[in-house]
Amino acid sequence: MDAMDTQRWTRRQVLVGGVIGMAGLVAPRGAARAQSRPAPPAAAAGALKIGGDLMVNRMGFGAMRITGPGIWGEPKDAAEARRVLRRAVELGVDFIDTADAYGPEVSERLIAEALHPYPQGLVIATKGGLVRPGPSSWVPDGRPQHLREACEASLKRLQLARIDLYQFHHIDPKVPLEDSIGELARLQKEGKIRHLGVSNFTVEEFARARRVTPIVSVQNRYNLADRASADVLAVCEREGLAFIPWAPIARGSSDALESSAASKALDTLAKAHGVSVFQAAIAWLLAKSPAMLPIPGTSSVAHLEEDVAAARIKLSASELAALG
Repeated sequence: MDAMDTQRWTRRQVLVGGVIGMAGLVAPRGAARAQSRPAPPAAAAGALKIGGDLMVNRMGFGAMRITGPGIWGEPKDAAEARRVLRRAVELGVDFIDTADAYGPEVSERLIAEALHPYPQGLVIATKGGLVRPGPSSWVPDGRPQHLREACEASLKRLQLARIDLYQFHHIDPKVPLEDSIGELARLQKEGKIRHLGVSNFTVEEFARARRVTPIVSVQNRYNLADRASADVLAVCEREGLAFIPWAPIARGSSDALESSAASKALDTLAKAHGVSVFQAAIAWLLAKSPAMLPIPGTSSVAHLEEDVAAARIKLSASELAALG
């Protein structure tokens, strides 16, 4: 996520999810499960494989909002934050996205408090490369020394021997991205990182990073009203990589969606399915591409259950075409 914009966000910015009946990266979940055991709600979104070996449900969870107001400090209700994390896993969420900058450090610590020892198959993805001098300040720091310290600190907070997906949170204009990615590649060779991802990258920057080392995912802004990263998404689709969209509801307000060209079609779709306009936008996001790995986020169990329920929304080809 582009954490430097978080002071303008609301809970709805990080609502993502939906379902899809497309091929490609998406794979059915639960085929090996006993027939008597019903698939968890999150599995209705389908699944994708990260890095060739991590199969996860496409209804993930973003752990940014379990911190305090402005993504700073402790949450108002830490017990509820831990309940949200546990409930997410109960609902079949097996991909949790966080960052050392969320809190800072608070989100990662709460994840470990709530879920460690982690259930088998749960993927914890975190990020490094942004520092927090204050509540409304997000400053890039891509120095190799900082990234090494950040990764090792995340390992300790999360109580992990290896991070399944470590993402470079934001390019530091003062540091060549090759230097930043190169240090992460060294950490990977040391066994501290399983797979590498990037965030807020252009196609050209993504190509430069991939010349240094394999990159398995991109986390960029993408929503119905803002498709500026469509070219990055296309690369992910073509190369079999995961695309993790942030700000799926523009700047967190339905106003942004209502002002878009597809707003009328979105409203019609929502009414037809008996869901909110936000859930309709969620369904569109997932249906748009099999490479999508949404990460809805909230600090409320009730909202979490609402989010995950969106995985059951089925979009027809005509509904998808109407939204563009």
